[in-house]
Order: sequence, then structure tokens, then C-alpha cells
Amino acid sequence: MSRYPGGVDPADLDERQLVQELESVHRTRHETLLYGSGAALDAHNSRMAALEGEYLRRHPQRMVSAGRTRAGARARTLRMPVQAQQ
Repeated sequence: MSRYPGGVDPADLDERQLVQELESVHRTRHETLLYGSGAALDAHNSRMAALEGEYLRRHPQRMVSAGRTRAGARARTLRMPVQAQQ
């Protein structure tokens, strides 16, 4: 496995390891944003982008939920009831 400044190259991870790394980086995201130093946030951003990029490279045809698209979001907005103005 090759090393690079952000840890193990995501391309060198097997599928299980890649998913575990993604779960870990997503789980720690909020705390890093709120309490991490600038350098820690930069490193987190870089690692998350590398892992997500590798996942997308491996799964270009992954299932996309209609509700997670721009059109799906607009449809949800149109269905929301209008609240009475006070």
C-alpha cells in the first residue's frame, strides 16, 4: 500500500476498508468543523474528498434517490403546506 500525506491512498483500500473509512470521516465531520484547528479541518476536507472521490470512481452507476436530486427537492417544496401568516 502506498502512503500519502492524508493516510493510506483510498485506491489501495478494499471495498470494506473504503466504506469503513467513509463512515469514520463522516462521523467525525461535525466535531472537526466545530472544534478542530484550521489545519485539522483542511486535512479532514482533503481526506473526505479523496475517499468520496474513490467511492464515486468505483460506483459511477450507484443508485440515486429521486428525493436527493434538485427536481426531487423542488417537488418536496411544492408539496409543503403554506403556513398562515401571523
